[in-house]
Amino acid sequence: MSVTALILAGSRPGGDPFAEQMGVAHKALIEVGGTPMLERVVRALRLAGCPRILVSCAPGPVAQLAGELGAEVVAPAAGPSGSVLTALDLAGTPLLVTTADHALLRPEWVRQLIDSAPAESDVAIMLAERQMVEAALPGSRRTYLRFADGHWSGCNLFLLRGPPARAAVTEWTRVEANRKRPWRIVARLGPGLLLRYLSGRLTLASALARLGGRIGCRVALVPAADGLAAVDVDKPADLADVQRLLSR
Repeated sequence: MSVTALILAGSRPGGDPFAEQMGVAHKALIEVGGTPMLERVVRALRLAGCPRILVSCAPGPVAQLAGELGAEVVAPAAGPSGSVLTALDLAGTPLLVTTADHALLRPEWVRQLIDSAPAESDVAIMLAERQMVEAALPGSRRTYLRFADGHWSGCNLFLLRGPPARAAVTEWTRVEANRKRPWRIVARLGPGLLLRYLSGRLTLASALARLGGRIGCRVALVPAADGLAAVDVDKPADLADVQRLLSR
């Protein structure tokens, strides 16, 4: 499957304190192992075989670097989901979505998502189970979704396989607003599922299937083979962890 990739590299309103602390204009420009994070992500996507790479960012130094790396710059919309919809209008599906702060991104993670996504799915999401994350990076603090089949952390890797995925992107805005309060997401699926979730009997696969049925597309989970896939660089502690890993 030939997959176009989208890197979300938008700016927060008012600037990013983390980027300012590191002395750069944007988080995507923070250097990890001597290389800007955006460059590391573009490189991994190229090695994974993505023939076309889009970078969603405003005019400025990030857009300039994206152009120098051979990526296409796409004007960002209001919020991540809006930017993904813009990219869908431009490139269609299949579209792989990741973020500029995914500094450890490896080609094999990208290929795992593309190759392991069920053929019948419209959307595939990579998540890493907590034990794998903690084994790969002890002490790392991540946000976990707690379900009967494990505690899962997002990997900032999404594969939109077909046109019905557009409905999932529209729903993304509401899900993202409650990503640290998963019970609110489950509550949207009905009181029965909320009760199963609160009692620890709801699996993540069941929740995704129900969510997909509600919004009109088929959503699949692809468990990450490497716990490090869940590690992004969103704060100084993350940067220190990643720098330490690379120094090994």
